[in-house]
Amino acid sequence: MKLHTVRLRKIGQIFDPGQHHLPLNCHSYAQSPQTLIGDDFVRVYFSSRSTDSPGNFISHVVFAEFDLSFSKLKRISRQAVLAPAELGAYDEHGIFPFHVYREENTVYGYICGISRRQSVSVESSIGLSVSNDGGETFVRAGVGPVLTSSLHEPFLVCDPFVMKVDDTYHMWYIYGLRWIRESKDARPERVYKIAHATSSDQIHWQKEGRTIIDNRIDENECQALPTVLQHNGLYHMIFCFRHAFGFKEDKSRGYRLGYAFSTDLIHWTRNDDMLQYESTPGSWDADMMCYPHLFKVGEKNYLLYNGNDFGRNGFGLAEVFFEN
Repeated sequence: MKLHTVRLRKIGQIFDPGQHHLPLNCHSYAQSPQTLIGDDFVRVYFSSRSTDSPGNFISHVVFAEFDLSFSKLKRISRQAVLAPAELGAYDEHGIFPFHVYREENTVYGYICGISRRQSVSVESSIGLSVSNDGGETFVRAGVGPVLTSSLHEPFLVCDPFVMKVDDTYHMWYIYGLRWIRESKDARPERVYKIAHATSSDQIHWQKEGRTIIDNRIDENECQALPTVLQHNGLYHMIFCFRHAFGFKEDKSRGYRLGYAFSTDLIHWTRNDDMLQYESTPGSWDADMMCYPHLFKVGEKNYLLYNGNDFGRNGFGLAEVFFEN
């Protein structure tokens, strides 16, 4: 296959949560931006954070709505798009990320639900919600998840991205392979990989049962937020990846963007060197690029992503060019 290049032309930071009044006293973070495209708007759903009475973060899904050129912020949602989860549910302690998928006149919201643990920091599963008002609000399809841990994917099933091809729904997601410690007394860190599942009804999913993206760092490389776009006969995936340890203290070990392509949605070739972009020292995304989302508006391809500190200061936009 002829080699190609995927070039990102950065447009810049387009949303800073600290500059706006968000519902539920959310005061920081606009993580994992995900789009719903309308006739005259691009609605970007993201996870922002409030704190509960003990001081723990709770992630809520809200949205910011832009015009089609992203030159104007039209409005911000007045409430979270989902009601709080039930006591003990898989998403009791927050939702991050929230992937939106439209089919005909129905909008579906895939929930990455977070619940806190005692021995490790978190567990997660994927649930489904449905909107009957065009994506303003969503109602859970049920209290439980549609995709969760299993015999060979034992932890942290999350980060869904869904695409329908012919009569089959394809979901790319991540699962936790193991929890590890750098030293005996260090806190546990998770290792997670990208996987693939299919469904005929968005409720019952068949896992492929394997990691689909090769490692570039080492066997403990952490891969997150796969997002897929079809262009010129190829499926293009952008994701983010990082080292398992030291990623908060050492900027060189934090999240950066990776790239893979496929002709059949099953077999993926990873080549991060095909993804080309520039970083500006000292800027909001100089130290980290993470949680990407590919989408199309008209004839233009775009990528939304978070910058430094895992999206604390919002998200930015780049135009995507596929070049031979």
